[in-house]
Amino acid sequence: MNETLLLFHAPSRPELLKIQRALLPLHIRLRCISQKDYLQPLGFLAGMKKFSPTTEVYDGEELSAPLFLFCFFQNNRLDQALAALRRCGAGPFPYKAILTPTNCEWNALTCFNEVKKEHEQMHK
Repeated sequence: MNETLLLFHAPSRPELLKIQRALLPLHIRLRCISQKDYLQPLGFLAGMKKFSPTTEVYDGEELSAPLFLFCFFQNNRLDQALAALRRCGAGPFPYKAILTPTNCEWNALTCFNEVKKEHEQMHK
């Protein structure tokens, strides 16, 4: 699978353009996920064939901040992507996760809540 960055609650257009420009030289695919798709399994959104879409459509509130989900990255490429995002001047974006066998079954809301909880515990 191709390296893909799923972005939930995309930032403002100028920041989004900075993110796109930072990822372009690395040939990383950026997918901005629509709010209505927040209940879809993360594995499905990442393009994993074994996951089926849900028929539910999310109509709740937007996430309180952007969430980056890195899919199909090797360690060195993840480091390169994170460095590019830091240098682009669009951040900071504190909520980042990697697609794993555990969270690929989650939806965006579950993932965001877990990442936010971990972030708050780390920064107490």
